[in-house]
Amino acid sequence: MNTTYDVLIIGAGLSGMYQLKRMRDLGFTVHGFEAGSDVGGVWYWNRYPGARFDSESYSYGYSWSKELLEEWEWSEHFAAQPETLRYCGYVADKFDLRRDFTFNCRIASATWNEATRQWTLIAEDGTTATGTWLVTCLGPLSEPTPPSFPGRESFKGDAFHTATWPHHPVSFTGKRVAVIGTGATGVQTITEVAKTVGHLTVFQRTPNYCAPLGNRPITPEEQQQIKVSYDQIFATCAVSTGSFIHNSDPRLALEVSAEERETFWEKKYYEPGFGIWLGNFADIGTNAEANVLASAYMRRKIRERVKDPKVAEKLVPKNHGFGTRRVPMESGYYEVYNQANVELIDLHEEPILRIVPQGIQTSRRTIPIDIIIYATGFDAVRGSFDRIRFEGAGGQLLKEAWADGPTTLLGLQTPGFPNMFTIVGPHNAAGFCNIPRCIEQNVDWVTEFMIHARERGTTRIEATVPAAEDWTRHVYEMVDLTLIATTDSWFMGVNQNLPEKKRTFLAYAGGSPRYRKKCDAIAADGYRGFAQS
Repeated sequence: MNTTYDVLIIGAGLSGMYQLKRMRDLGFTVHGFEAGSDVGGVWYWNRYPGARFDSESYSYGYSWSKELLEEWEWSEHFAAQPETLRYCGYVADKFDLRRDFTFNCRIASATWNEATRQWTLIAEDGTTATGTWLVTCLGPLSEPTPPSFPGRESFKGDAFHTATWPHHPVSFTGKRVAVIGTGATGVQTITEVAKTVGHLTVFQRTPNYCAPLGNRPITPEEQQQIKVSYDQIFATCAVSTGSFIHNSDPRLALEVSAEERETFWEKKYYEPGFGIWLGNFADIGTNAEANVLASAYMRRKIRERVKDPKVAEKLVPKNHGFGTRRVPMESGYYEVYNQANVELIDLHEEPILRIVPQGIQTSRRTIPIDIIIYATGFDAVRGSFDRIRFEGAGGQLLKEAWADGPTTLLGLQTPGFPNMFTIVGPHNAAGFCNIPRCIEQNVDWVTEFMIHARERGTTRIEATVPAAEDWTRHVYEMVDLTLIATTDSWFMGVNQNLPEKKRTFLAYAGGSPRYRKKCDAIAADGYRGFAQS
């Protein structure tokens, strides 16, 4: 049966839930589709050991309901995945959101019909739906990339990718466990697994600069203070570059004395959260000389925390500067390597040749393993779009349109794909953001555009090619002012498990306030750059 709605939504994470609520409250007929069995998005799928926020909990939750802010209490400054998933469920219950979602329904294709000016979705199970507006809420890190080691299917033990972790408990007690990958997810997983494991082997390709998270329970007194400070907390997020409660220090690392730098960095290193990254001197992300100094400090901290100098050197990044890749936050990560039952293998020195039934064969030996954990990351931003067959005007496929890199307008629409809005899409500020803050901005902006269209009888909206090309040029101009483009990372569309992917910037480095101003200016000018009919 094919059902017709005003608005179709793909995804029931934080963006999908909020978009659905906004549409329903305004009287649009709306329906969402979710591959999982419940709401939560990234927090539904990523149940791996140690998964938790690196945004302060109280800066992460939705800001749009005063009642919700009063009712919900986070238990920790950086909440763990189970609590965050409970929060998503609480929101869904409170606002009765589940009744307008179809769960266990993975969308296979989305096709634009020019004659009817509608999108048709077809799910893998044959479910279909048609709507005037299509809003994708796919998430930037939602398409996992398993490694391509030969023999993976032959392994006789348990093997899990962190992004598709089982819903039942997994015990590591007395087990020989391998973790492949030391990005942000790997760091959290390794730290937790090491607490109970029999023996842990970590396979590292690229070391990262990790910094202490500083998590702890929220005291009753802090809880009360948080409740009365929400307006201030969200106001701080609104003016900070990444929509966190951290903003860069206006001073420059190269303008203060060595003693001042050291004192400042010591303070930031041990402060909770992303302060050492996002609250650092203003020039460490743009000036190579300043970044060298910050990187040297972070390398020294690694060497101080790891007892074996040879192991420490393996953990010290040498191919990129501090902050040019995503900075993993940790709670005792480096101390794991001081345990006698933990071995670190540098894949540049000892590459994996294949997975064998009893474990992992490297260039030097075969290592017996009971459980393999693949912390091998995601096909970031574009992967979730590539998985669905989006067919736009004239039969154009989105995957082909983006083959050499996305061309978008505000990261919210692509020429040739009318009436389709991409919340947290490529070239959107949400890529470098305390994501719920940017989700709310995206959803509110798209919602206002739909109201504008409804009031004027507009049934077709499409980003123009010149406007999208101008925006894409601006995106690259902004990243070229930073050191981000000097490093291979998922920000640059690089995943070593996907060598066929072209290196192309996927986020927006101009900061959330600048992005919001540009969105507001386009809206104030009658949504300049969008063809409306």
